[in-house]
Amino acid sequence: MTDVTGAPADVLHTLFHSDQGGHEQVVLCQDRASGLKAVIALHSTALGPALGGTRFYPYASEAEAVADALNLARGMSYKNAMAGLDHGGGKAVIIGDPEQIKSEELLLAYGRFVASLGGRYVTACDVGTYVADMDVVARECRWTTGRSPENGGAGDSSVLTSYGVYQGMRAAAQHLWGDPTLRDRTVGIAGVGKVGHHLVEHLLAEGAHVVVTDVRKDVVRALTERHPSVVAVADTDALIRVENLDVYAPCALGGALNDATVPVLTAKVVCGAANNQLAHPGVEKDLADRGILYAPDYVVNAGGVIQVADELHGFDFDRCKAKASKIFDTTLAIFARAKEDGIPPAAAADRIAERRMAEARGRR
Repeated sequence: MTDVTGAPADVLHTLFHSDQGGHEQVVLCQDRASGLKAVIALHSTALGPALGGTRFYPYASEAEAVADALNLARGMSYKNAMAGLDHGGGKAVIIGDPEQIKSEELLLAYGRFVASLGGRYVTACDVGTYVADMDVVARECRWTTGRSPENGGAGDSSVLTSYGVYQGMRAAAQHLWGDPTLRDRTVGIAGVGKVGHHLVEHLLAEGAHVVVTDVRKDVVRALTERHPSVVAVADTDALIRVENLDVYAPCALGGALNDATVPVLTAKVVCGAANNQLAHPGVEKDLADRGILYAPDYVVNAGGVIQVADELHGFDFDRCKAKASKIFDTTLAIFARAKEDGIPPAAAADRIAERRMAEARGRR
């Protein structure tokens, strides 16, 4: 079923009527000459210009792309609020296989669309886009972060993203086991790409036991050759069933925590870099009912957005790392609030973020 514009009616229902909606603006972008098809979603600008990355992915349908943009943009509002940034939430998705259609012409066309929003949206890297891509986008759009140091940027944001997730894990260990150390804990990481492989380094340095999986077998092979102590398993299904797993870190695409995975998950803690890990509302309660401590994804993976936001004011790595270190305290505060209110940590984080956004709207 479609509406008068031809857009799937369920997408418009999400946008205008559901609790997952409430977005300020959604822009559909097309440049036939370059093959660009993109969606830019602005969820909130209450705290300032919307900030969020550009995902380049071969979605099965345009409707799936729009839905992903809406979900990711909403998540960025909460992430930026919890990170203490003066930015609202936005996200863009480019539809297509980046290995097949990504080109300079396409990225320049995309940059023009972002620029047309006049600074309401600031973009950066995400799945399928890289620092070099942002350098190209920036030629048409000054509201671009995540650029290379040679072009006035901060470079790869995955370094601080992984550091923030690591701090979230330490906070979970402190809350659950009374000690922030991860030494001798077994941590399973699903996805060892841009963020996951940095997370492996942090954990090994502290003396943790690391188990990994990734759909790209060559990436896994390179990692285990570099670190022989790292154990690889066939897939995520095997990873979540690893005996005596202490921490599960989803670091690939979203929806990792769902009706099929939560009942068989052996870990006591979930703390990872992936966005939108909860497949649907209610999963956070399922985790709590099983005694699994969930560190809200948008809280612990905020290191990257802290970095790209800082780039807008003249990047300083030490300043950013200090801000990312506070993810430890923020995560602990969320666990304490959840215990006090008798709610899952995801709900506690939402309440804190929503209060900050509401207070900002009230000051307007």
